[in-house]
Amino acid sequence: MKNKTVIVTGASSGIGKEIAKHFIQKGSNVIMNSSNEASLEQAFIVLGSPSNAEFLAGDISKKETGIQLTKLALEKFGSIDILINNAGVFSPKPFLDVDEEDLDLYWNVNLKGTYFTSQAVIPQMLKQQNGSIINIGTVLVDHAIDGFPATAPLTSKGAIHAFTRQLAAEFGKNNIRVNTIAPGIIRSPLQGKIGVEDADSLAGLHLLNKIGETNDIAEAAYYLATSSFVTGETINVSGGHTVGHSI
Repeated sequence: MKNKTVIVTGASSGIGKEIAKHFIQKGSNVIMNSSNEASLEQAFIVLGSPSNAEFLAGDISKKETGIQLTKLALEKFGSIDILINNAGVFSPKPFLDVDEEDLDLYWNVNLKGTYFTSQAVIPQMLKQQNGSIINIGTVLVDHAIDGFPATAPLTSKGAIHAFTRQLAAEFGKNNIRVNTIAPGIIRSPLQGKIGVEDADSLAGLHLLNKIGETNDIAEAAYYLATSSFVTGETINVSGGHTVGHSI
């Protein structure tokens, strides 16, 4: 991965920031993106303002943001080898309380953000006849939980899982691999945002009886980025969440 170019969306905190850190440390060229410019710049500084990284703030639900990220990657580093569609929003809300504004938010950021950013980078990957796109889904698509009502965000994440498989089929002949990482409960700022004060209290949802760390997802992303023979897959990084529960 040394000198390969990686675009990471949602890179200002949590999983995205850890993924960016991991690839930077491996010698990759990294373009960091987030909609919050102040947080993104602070994350870039915390990572040491590395010479092999650049950052660009922008709303990923807007098609032009993906175009701008593509342009920056090519201007600064000359290639686009990996796209990690990490940016997303997620919050529980009872089904009967969900309104059109909620659906628009999740579909715009989660699905359209993933869709349009992938659409922006694939022409360059076609030129290179090589590339890897890694989407972030969730194990809840295949293993729902009573007491955690989240139909609005989950339908958008389920669409990302389906999008992954179809895109892999369409571009496999061009050596472009497309995969999804489906995290379980990961220790990140997201837990606080959805009202979970003690993330470790959810450890029992996983057979390993612990929650995951952001570096678990970063390592999975690095594996998929370097693999030349994995595509169309959803990789559960969830401590056994989809297999059973620890009680």
